[in-house]
Amino acid sequence: MTTEPSTYHRRVAEQKRAAIIEAATRLFLDAGYAGTSLAKVAEMAGVSKATLFKQFPTKAALFDAIVTESWKVEDEGDLRPPTGDLRAGLTAIGRRYVALLTRPGMAALFRIVIAELPRFPELGEAHFERGKMPYFDSVRRYLETENAMGTAKLDDTELAATQFLGMISNYVFWPRMLLMNWSPDDASMSNVVDEAVLMMEARYGVANTTD
Repeated sequence: MTTEPSTYHRRVAEQKRAAIIEAATRLFLDAGYAGTSLAKVAEMAGVSKATLFKQFPTKAALFDAIVTESWKVEDEGDLRPPTGDLRAGLTAIGRRYVALLTRPGMAALFRIVIAELPRFPELGEAHFERGKMPYFDSVRRYLETENAMGTAKLDDTELAATQFLGMISNYVFWPRMLLMNWSPDDASMSNVVDEAVLMMEARYGVANTTD
């Protein structure tokens, strides 16, 4: 007995899922959350309604999947690098955050949430709880580890994580919400990460506070 058919079917299912999520994101952005039906999503994705309903029985479930997919990190090691070197660890996290924020569709996802928030506050809650907060927590846990190891001195790891990610996103991402052509080059974004790391080191690095 071979497993080839099941492997094939899994691959087809994954391709259909990706097509559904892509179509839904485009429709949510163009027609709004309320103006998009699952039937329209199925049509644009090129799948049957039965196929769509099997994977996503409700529009809320589909939106949750879009959020989860957008924030998914393939390898958590990218977020929690080897500890003991605050500069190296934060640099790795910062580079990974830039890659995440500049993913195709990430800005579109934020625009959907912002546009629909007055009518559908649950979209904002889903985005926060399934997307941003799990990512934020992974960075906070990394800082807690550095603090415990003595390579950083932090009284409030939540505040420190907010400061670090904010320094990066305020240049790399948030201007995109207002400026459609905002697209800094790789060197500029790399420099922002480096400067944010130096700021964190100066404020929280144990070596800097004991020199």
